[in-house]
Amino acid sequence: MNEKYVLEHLRNIPDFPKQGIQYKDINYLFTDAGVLHELGDELKRRYKDKGITKVVGLETRGIVMGAITAEKLDAGLVMCRKKGKMPGITRGTSYAKEYGEDKIEIQAGAITNDDVVLIHDDLLATGGSMAAAYKLVESFHPKKIYINFLFELRSEGLKGREALPKNVDADVLITLH
Repeated sequence: MNEKYVLEHLRNIPDFPKQGIQYKDINYLFTDAGVLHELGDELKRRYKDKGITKVVGLETRGIVMGAITAEKLDAGLVMCRKKGKMPGITRGTSYAKEYGEDKIEIQAGAITNDDVVLIHDDLLATGGSMAAAYKLVESFHPKKIYINFLFELRSEGLKGREALPKNVDADVLITLH
C-alpha cells in the first residue's frame, strides 16, 4: 500500500468538534478513487485467506470501507449502527463515550455461528465503540472474529488498544502520532 499517497488525502481539522482536538478528516479520503483502491486492495491482501464471511462496518465511515472490503472478500456486509437507525428486530449494546452513553445495534440474524467476521472501523482512538461492537458481534457466537482499523491515533491520553479484548488481534493499516 502506498501509505504516503493515502496520508496526502487525510486532512487535519483543528479545533473540531471542540477546542484543542485535531480531528482526522477521513471523509476526505473517500473523495479520491485511488485512495479507495489502495485501502481496499490492502484490506483484501490482509484478509483474503482468513475465510471471512461477514464484514461488520461501524457507523458511519466504517460502513464505507466495510462495504468495499466485503465485496473484495466475497463476503456479506453487516451494518453496525446507532440505536433506532435500522428497521426490524435488532440486537444492541450500550457503551460509555467521552460525552455520555451511546448504543449500537445490528439486525437480528445478520450473523450466524457459521460466520467468520471482520469488524472494521476507520479510526482507533479511545476504543469504546469497537469494544462494544466486539461484544455485540460476540453475542451472535460466530466461529471467529477479527478487528481492523484504517488508522490508529496514538497520542497522549488515548489508550484505545487497552479498551479492546485481549484475545483478539487488532490490525491497523496506518498509525498516526
